[in-house]
Amino acid sequence: MPPRRLRRTLVLGTALGTALATAGAAHAAHNASRLRRAPPGAAWTARRVAVLVPAKDEAARIGALVADLRKQRGVPELAVLVLDDASEDHTAGTAVLAAAGDPRIRVVRATAAPPPGWLGKSAACHRLVGLTPAGTEVLVFVDADVRLAPDAVAAAVRLLDDSELDLVSPWPRLAAQSWAERLVQPLNQWSWLTTLPVRTAERSRRPSLAAANGQFLVIRADTYRRVGGHAAVAGEVLEDLALARAVKRAGGRAAPADGSTLASCRMYRSGRELRDGYAKSLWAAFGSPARAVGPVAALALAYLLPPLAALAGRGALRWCGLAGWGAGVASRVVAAGATGGRAWPDALAHPLSVAAFICLLVDSIQRRRRGRLTWKGRALPTVERPRRTVRRRPPRVPARRPW
Repeated sequence: MPPRRLRRTLVLGTALGTALATAGAAHAAHNASRLRRAPPGAAWTARRVAVLVPAKDEAARIGALVADLRKQRGVPELAVLVLDDASEDHTAGTAVLAAAGDPRIRVVRATAAPPPGWLGKSAACHRLVGLTPAGTEVLVFVDADVRLAPDAVAAAVRLLDDSELDLVSPWPRLAAQSWAERLVQPLNQWSWLTTLPVRTAERSRRPSLAAANGQFLVIRADTYRRVGGHAAVAGEVLEDLALARAVKRAGGRAAPADGSTLASCRMYRSGRELRDGYAKSLWAAFGSPARAVGPVAALALAYLLPPLAALAGRGALRWCGLAGWGAGVASRVVAAGATGGRAWPDALAHPLSVAAFICLLVDSIQRRRRGRLTWKGRALPTVERPRRTVRRRPPRVPARRPW
């Protein structure tokens, strides 16, 4: 290609990428102003609430969470169930010690492996729901690596009721310390803030317009049973997202929310742990490798090409690239401000974050193809499940009214 035509192509490509990045920043700002948030001040609910904690090899973390659950207030009808999912460490003993005899907290140990066709977390959550007290109205799923504010459970249930939702996912504040965590983890919130129209998604029945985080997930018990619960998503690696989609298919309303004032979470504590954690599930984020091509190309166009043009280009190409880079940084700053994250100087490295995400996605797909996906000693699926040609539509979830 002649140099002049190549330069023109680069300028046009960079301009398109800059436009996409700018649109993403504007959309993130709009979402930030519309994002559901927990009511301020002390919260209280009369609902019968069960907090369910699946835990496998979490002895180092479960004690702090159980201690937080003991401090919960504003929920008179609270039951807490912790399931030690065949851990090889002292998860159960640590949880019992942390419970300190609190009658609201029950620790159960499971020794059996997940049934055929079930993944570990879905099986553990399913078992926990089966242990809930009669009359439970709201189920709150919490991961062992989450820390909760004293009003977290009450405020999350109030948010569910006040918003007339069937499922709400209050996204915990990101607690990232290592360089790898700070580089990659903020993309969790940033991704849906820049792409998902949150208020439209609440009303839509389209499963594609869903976002959920199993770290802290609140769902009405009747809705959970109506959509089939975790039995309906037994083999899904991203069981939280699959559950939100099931709610939408049944006519219910599901949405993410800002949970930064209610909870925090540090998922991974090293670069190796982060890589292994993303490898187990990232391959499923887009449905298939073929479906990942378009989104990855859009990410590269919007967030990699403009910074490269800013660093290596001249004249109009450089200025256009700088504008695109700035738009990407702006979207990260907006996302951090909306979810209680760290903005500076981390947002400046947004191109490196996107590049790292693409590398993690490729690594996840390759590991799956080679049959090398494991998590906490258990193998994960490596073969596509056959698609059903006929699907019976689940019953519609009745519309909710404020309590």
